[in-house]
Parts: sequence; C-alpha cells; structure tokens
Amino acid sequence: MYRNFFKRCLDFVVSLIAFSLLLPLFILVTALLYIANQGSPFFVQPRPGKNGSIFKLIKFKTMNDRKDAAGNLLSDAERLTAIGKFIRKTSLDEIPQLINVIKGEMSLIGPRPLLVEYLPLYSTTQKRRHDVRPGITGWAQVNGRNAIGWQQKFELDVWYVDHVSFRLDCKIVLFTIMKVVKSEGVSQQGHVTMTKFQGN
Repeated sequence: MYRNFFKRCLDFVVSLIAFSLLLPLFILVTALLYIANQGSPFFVQPRPGKNGSIFKLIKFKTMNDRKDAAGNLLSDAERLTAIGKFIRKTSLDEIPQLINVIKGEMSLIGPRPLLVEYLPLYSTTQKRRHDVRPGITGWAQVNGRNAIGWQQKFELDVWYVDHVSFRLDCKIVLFTIMKVVKSEGVSQQGHVTMTKFQGN
C-alpha cells in the first residue's frame, strides 16, 4: 500500500511544502547563479525515470560553459565555479528537483536518475533500479554517495527497490541530513564528479 499509493502522496505533499518554504532561498541562489553563469542558473538534462521513461531533470547549474581554444568544454574541475562548489557541497543544487517530484517524475527517495546513455549498458538486474521512481536521495547516497563504485551503487539501488517501506524512507531522510551536514561522499576520490559508467 505504501509503495503503490502513500509514497506518492507523501512525495507530493512534502515536496510542495518544502518548495514553498525554500522559495526565498531558491530565488536567491537562482539570482547568484544567473550572474556567475552568465544567464544560465539551471541545468536541465534528459534522464530516465520509472520504467525508463525519459523526463527533464532540473538542477542548479554549478559549472559554467567555458571552452578551450578548440571549442571543447574544459574539465569539470576547471568549470566548477566558487559558488557552484559551495552549492554542490551543501546539496543546494538539488532544490529544483522538488519540481520534478511535484510533477510525479521523481520521488523524494529512490535510486538517483542517471544518464540516458547508460540504459543499454545495464545488466538485467541493474535495470531493476528503474522499477521505482528515481529520487533526490536514496539508499546508495547515504551509503557512500559518489565515493563508491558503480557496481556497489547499483547493488544498493536494487536492494532499495526490493525493500521499499515508510520506515526505510524515514531512515534514508535522517541519514541524508547527516551526510549533507558532514559533506560526505560529494565526489569520487580524485574527481569533481562521479566518473562515467562504462558498462559491466
């Protein structure tokens, strides 16, 4: 009952209240990033949702679009702005995803929505991470976030799919708050962001 009905109801109500309360902060961060990124405060990208259906993920844009002499984007580390680094460290970049949750494209808790290009690379078991709506935070995020490898991340995602419950979601929310406060697992060791999944 929780998985098929109450979870979505809670997602809608909680995210709507949270977005309303965070609206002043949302406006402030949007204005700061508009200046830092020369008019581009948001990062919008197609991502696979429940059952692999594609939706447009919304996040605050923490990196600019600086390019080298050949017209290629610079590395993530070179494009990460000072304010972007702070916003990512404090997880403020996730706030716009509350809009995705309100629309029913995401859940507050679930496997993180990854790149569309990864879809054909998953094993049969790994594909099961798409049996539920993707989340702003999830079991893998509170057990290492971007600091763990892909195989372990997918194992944690599938474990969550098999054990969805109100109690588990509350536990993940609590652990997420602790992780954000401590700024743990924001990036993989030696990288600003998670390295790309290359397949099994």
